[in-house]
Amino acid sequence: MNQSHPFRHWIQLEQPRLGTRVTYATDDFFAAKERVIDAAEPVFIDDKYDDHGKWMDGWESRRKRSEGHDFCVIRLGVPGVIRGFDIDTSHFTGNYPPVASIEACASGDETPEDGWVEVLGRTDLAGDSHHFHEINDDRIWTHVRLHIYPDGGIARLRIFGEVRANFEGVDGFVDLAAIENGGRAIACSDEHYGSMHNLNVPGRGVNMGDGWETARRRGPGNDWVIVALAQPGVIARVEVDTAHFKGNYPGRVSIEGGRFDSDAHATPDSDQWRTLLPETKLKMDQQHYFENLEAVGDVSHVRMSIYPDGGVSRLRIFGRVGEGSK
Repeated sequence: MNQSHPFRHWIQLEQPRLGTRVTYATDDFFAAKERVIDAAEPVFIDDKYDDHGKWMDGWESRRKRSEGHDFCVIRLGVPGVIRGFDIDTSHFTGNYPPVASIEACASGDETPEDGWVEVLGRTDLAGDSHHFHEINDDRIWTHVRLHIYPDGGIARLRIFGEVRANFEGVDGFVDLAAIENGGRAIACSDEHYGSMHNLNVPGRGVNMGDGWETARRRGPGNDWVIVALAQPGVIARVEVDTAHFKGNYPGRVSIEGGRFDSDAHATPDSDQWRTLLPETKLKMDQQHYFENLEAVGDVSHVRMSIYPDGGVSRLRIFGRVGEGSK
């Protein structure tokens, strides 16, 4: 994700690897509805056609010859608070919808019929463009319904937000950095090759591209990433996984924690950071477990520093739920 992206500190709730899926579309004659949440950036292949016509990388309905409009329903893999949308019409020029709107609901149904609330009113679209819209609503949603007027194609719908897990009744240690628990990477020094948001997704990395990797550092200093934990806690164990990183893993790593009132205060130059794990050597392509951590009390944010640069696949931060969170 580009460093100037307006919602880069929020997670993408539409990711299929979180279990999100498109459950319904009124029509997807030209381009399959599932592509609207594809994790890859949309592409255009000039001479690619299929049985229905020109192949397009997105969701595209046929030209409507009757009253009404098209829509699709997306069920989020992890319920969340929506903070923003990107309605992306990349490569759709003469076939994009001129207007769109978005609704959301909270339901246990696969494709709900009732309970929809408009979160983004009708908004004009342009072809081959990104349309970013901020949402100020603290409700937790399970589904999103994208309306297009009257028909056409959308390359991608990106849904940015946060997860608020319910830890009531949970006893024991949990990964407070995990995306499914509400952890979020909020800032980093560089993500030239791989996004910081790969660090806390479920499972081990599938390849070198499925991690956080910085450019080769040619000057002084080192790279770092800051993660907001799902809730404050006392950290007992850390896992740093360099899966698939062999000639480009960091030489060393350190972990710090801090208690901050908000993400905005968790800056890299804050004097509130306390060392949990001093600089420690890493090895290529393996999971590293650290349990002998310094006692710093409860923390709300964690900073991982790598020396001098390189790639890390996953970061797990285990703490006991409820400890120190009062």
